[in-house]
Amino acid sequence: MKFSKNSQIMLKFSVLAIFITFIGYFAGCSNNTTNNNQTDEQYLQSVVTVGSQFNTDEDNLMYAENSDLNDGGAYDDNGNPGPQSPLDTLLRWGRIVDNVNINFAGSFSGDTVYSGLVTRTITGHFRIIGIKSGLPDSVDKPYTEVLTRFIAFKRVARTPLPRQNWRLYQLSCLTGGTTSPQNGNSNTQIVGIAVYVNGVLKDTLVGPNFTNNVFTTLRFNGTGIPQVGQGDNVTIYVTVNSSEINNYVAWHWARNAYGFHRVPFTYVSSIPGPNGYYVTFSKTVTIRNGHPLGAFSGYINASTHESLYDDNPSLFSSTEVGIPYRVTH
Repeated sequence: MKFSKNSQIMLKFSVLAIFITFIGYFAGCSNNTTNNNQTDEQYLQSVVTVGSQFNTDEDNLMYAENSDLNDGGAYDDNGNPGPQSPLDTLLRWGRIVDNVNINFAGSFSGDTVYSGLVTRTITGHFRIIGIKSGLPDSVDKPYTEVLTRFIAFKRVARTPLPRQNWRLYQLSCLTGGTTSPQNGNSNTQIVGIAVYVNGVLKDTLVGPNFTNNVFTTLRFNGTGIPQVGQGDNVTIYVTVNSSEINNYVAWHWARNAYGFHRVPFTYVSSIPGPNGYYVTFSKTVTIRNGHPLGAFSGYINASTHESLYDDNPSLFSSTEVGIPYRVTH
């Protein structure tokens, strides 16, 4: 049987379409098979440790902390404290993360909620570069930091694919600090945070155990994580229970195309406290126009003055609070 030229062209296109359909089918089967090899619990554990390539946004907040908390080197920021020996001038500083161990102690409530504490143990070194007696000086301070966060996932479907069955239901602030060379909570314990947006109090976070500040996501009719918009002026007040009043407190967030981000807080006031003083610091930032929309994490860090200004490697004490937030418009 002979085909016309037009019929031959149509036949070729039909064969090509069928071939592409089969490729898509088998690729899809391969993808589903990979996920079928995971139980629901294995999938939920992997979301915390390696992230989710299928469910973005809030589901990836915990995994992003691996890179968020790594400064990658020593950097300067604005508003450095005044000179003080043994480092006469502080030039640059930052965390370099060497290793991260993640443990998600999760358990099921029935078969609808999977929740627990995520403990992130970080080992690294804090690099400081400054001027001492007129000469360049630098020091690396090895440290171990333990951070915890409560999270919960909730079932949304019952399919053979775990990634289609679960979504992030609740998460708390991140909280913790150094355990070596010094215990952060013994020296600079963050005890309270107040967030004002355009002059209006929006969020009050109570410490020192900030895992008690739990946010229920909008998907499950909660208030969601704190929200801001492009162009908003955000003022954050941080209260630290400390043995000194000249702590270094900063807000920092992940490196991106715009580079490294860290802004220091300024001292506001102090009153007597159980560990010496309750010291309050504040910082106002403006959410830039054009900021990407979505869910992010920012971190408030409080360190003793000697952590930055003393070149003794055994003097490093720091605490951290991580706050999830959403840029909505």
